[in-house]
Amino acid sequence: MSTKARGVLGVVATGAGGVESLRTGLVEPAMARGWQVAVTLTPTAGEWLRTIGEVERLEKVTGLPVRDVPRLPGEARPHPQVDCYVVAPASANTVAKLATGVADNQALTQVCEAIGTIDLPVVVFPRVNAAHARHPAWRGHLAALREADVRLVYGPEVWPLYEPREAPSGRELPWTAVLDAVDETVT
Repeated sequence: MSTKARGVLGVVATGAGGVESLRTGLVEPAMARGWQVAVTLTPTAGEWLRTIGEVERLEKVTGLPVRDVPRLPGEARPHPQVDCYVVAPASANTVAKLATGVADNQALTQVCEAIGTIDLPVVVFPRVNAAHARHPAWRGHLAALREADVRLVYGPEVWPLYEPREAPSGRELPWTAVLDAVDETVT
């Protein structure tokens, strides 16, 4: 992979299993591919990663603050302008909110705006289980995101679905597939 400067990758992560490997699985490999990375977390992901010291590690490796709350009026934007957003892992809750335009925290506000911005790619990896995917609204959520030109990293070849609490332990998120989707989306 090229280490040529690619622009700014806005990484948005939610409180879904596997988020604890965000730095080593997605952020550092994205930087190795030439991206400057700006991380924003949902409040739950922020709490989880702060508890295990990952927020500080992410800030050290990216050189930027990790956001999980809105900035105050008059405060400077803490991140540079983003060239592509990736939402990974995206909980079922986050996918539903993005599909319906609910922007009730800093992370969702950024991505909902990005989905409506012309020529700003958005890549989403739904980290869900088989029960989530059988919910009657699920297919509509995915269809709404696809209609908005969101690139979904989704399917049995990427993330086989298991029943709740039946997935093999230690299963790693498909970080490489997520980054490959970014590469394919940003030309």
